[in-house]
Amino acid sequence: MNQSIAKSGMVERADDSVAQLGNLANLAEDVIRRCRAAGASEAEVGASIDIGLNVNVRLGEVETIEHTRDRSFGVTVYFGKRKGSASTADLQPDSIAKTIEQACAIARYTEEDPCTGLADPARLAREFPALDLWHPWALAPQEAIGLGLEIEDAGRAIAGIANSEGASVQAGESLSVYATSQGFVGTERGTRHMLSCALIAEDAAGMQRDYWYESVRAAGDFPAAASIGRKAAKRTLARLGARQLGTRQCPVLFVPEVARGLIGHLVSAVSGGALYRKSSFLLDHLGKKVLPDFVEIVERPHLPRGQASSAFDSEGVATTDRDLIRGGVLQRYVLGSYSARKLGLESTGNAGGIHNLVVATGKDDFVAMLKNLGTGLVVTEVMGQGVSIITGDYSRGASGFWVENGEIVYPVEEITIAANLREMFAGIAAIGADVDPRSHILTGSILVDRMTVAGS
Repeated sequence: MNQSIAKSGMVERADDSVAQLGNLANLAEDVIRRCRAAGASEAEVGASIDIGLNVNVRLGEVETIEHTRDRSFGVTVYFGKRKGSASTADLQPDSIAKTIEQACAIARYTEEDPCTGLADPARLAREFPALDLWHPWALAPQEAIGLGLEIEDAGRAIAGIANSEGASVQAGESLSVYATSQGFVGTERGTRHMLSCALIAEDAAGMQRDYWYESVRAAGDFPAAASIGRKAAKRTLARLGARQLGTRQCPVLFVPEVARGLIGHLVSAVSGGALYRKSSFLLDHLGKKVLPDFVEIVERPHLPRGQASSAFDSEGVATTDRDLIRGGVLQRYVLGSYSARKLGLESTGNAGGIHNLVVATGKDDFVAMLKNLGTGLVVTEVMGQGVSIITGDYSRGASGFWVENGEIVYPVEEITIAANLREMFAGIAAIGADVDPRSHILTGSILVDRMTVAGS
């Protein structure tokens, strides 16, 4: 545990999470029995409890202290191939009874869908490896305030920082249960904690803002709190004097926190919903090359302390290590049970999303990636929603830095970068070793050989 956090007296604590999960599981199984008694041929229940503390400070003062305790309880029933769902945040008996009644009423009047239903029982998880996801943080509000002030003070102490949007300290715990009438009962518990800071700098050309954050499963994995404020300050100051660029074509280097968005677009394009609706530019690309030969992407759902680690997906299907891209070739789609049936395939254990996608990297750190870029654009932020998974067209607002001969020469802003995702994927020239661990998509910086950059 880093020294500043250890000194505050914040330590992981004992808890009653196992008992709470047991109570949720018992309630879920009881509700399934009641659904079957009401005439449902199949039923599933998802229940969760989320507990958190969120403290925000700004300019040395406390802005907000928020304690949260959210509950959700969802019931889905199947009457043959007719489906009905209802949910509640109230776990009292009357509310649960009304939720069951509503789900059954909806199912009786919906149209049949031949692809609906529970997951294949043979695919359900039978083993539940320890994933090291549970690290509750005994964080008292006063301790959180002190930590937030330490982060902000460290950033504000850097010469050139003119103002602050504040620092945030968050500690969160989540308990969840998924159960089905097939006899499957899966329980999960996880923690997620975050420290962040956003700062403002100003010069004759105007104001600039930037931020930094860290997200971990265990508070002991945080770097020194003050380093977050200092990094936010460094990033903010680096943006001063930003210029526009004239329209041109050039290579573009996406930093890791932006590069993972490119991989996210790939996942969207090979996901079941887009495929069975025929709304993907990668339709019918299974077994075809979509990335350069050197690109390898594998799903690793059982990474200890992984941001999206899980033994099963949101339908109870067992997760396992699986290639997505090998040698640049698409090895599979990303499917839950419903989309798999629509496509005549089998679930890949991805109902609810991807579990820790790991992009194989090269050996070059960020400095070496700048040398690979040569002269071109580094993108540190993208804005807007100008991405079409149907056509692959990509056009987004961006900011970052102009690079010449492998060296950053000045910051840039108010530009647009554009290309087609198909061409961008084919044009990936290198992937850096500077992996950002704060996401379920683990990639380094990505160098694309050519894009259109439009500015003034």
